[in-house]
Amino acid sequence: MDERRIAVIEDEPSIADSVAARLRAEGFDVQIARDGFAGVELCRSYRPDLVVLDLMLPGLDGLEVCRRIQRDRRTPVLMLTARDSETDLEVGLGVGGDDYVTKPFSPRELVARVRALLRRAEGGGDLDQDPVRIGSLVIDPATHETRFDGHRAELTPREFELLYRLARTPGVVFSRARLLEEVWGHTVASGERTVDSHVRSLRSKLGADIVRTVHGVGYSLGVGSDA
Repeated sequence: MDERRIAVIEDEPSIADSVAARLRAEGFDVQIARDGFAGVELCRSYRPDLVVLDLMLPGLDGLEVCRRIQRDRRTPVLMLTARDSETDLEVGLGVGGDDYVTKPFSPRELVARVRALLRRAEGGGDLDQDPVRIGSLVIDPATHETRFDGHRAELTPREFELLYRLARTPGVVFSRARLLEEVWGHTVASGERTVDSHVRSLRSKLGADIVRTVHGVGYSLGVGSDA
């Protein structure tokens, strides 16, 4: 029996029950909350290793639930969303969501994403401890602090790891698939949009030029290169 605990916060009974059943079949201990306020309380009492969180919840929406969860205790969050709006997804990732799947989703894909997030959390992201300094960009994995142009940037753990991966080899272009594997720990093709959303979030926090798009190839660090 897997000792790891997963909280499923979802108001649609059929989805909540099917997700919980599949995760229990995979050996996880699972508890369900069916509205936002109950979800926050569940996370405080149950202390899950991972949260599966619907963005559209009664009482307290998923974005605010995510903010409160991360304020209390850093916990990996896989978001479930029926929305296909890039803005909604970026906001969700920006408040501490690590990855997302769009409804309807494959139970196999959901389990793959859950296991990948747990591996990354347990491995601490596998970041080196040496800070990276490129021009006015300073990234320190020991403190998880990022400074750019003299200002400290508040990045989520996944945004931090993505930027650090790019900064370790400035000028090198990473495909979405490679970033997905190295930062999120899985290669599910539909997850490549997660990479795009995190890049947009980094640009909104650090400036449009922080990450360079190489069309048809992928992304590279936008500072400290010849681009």
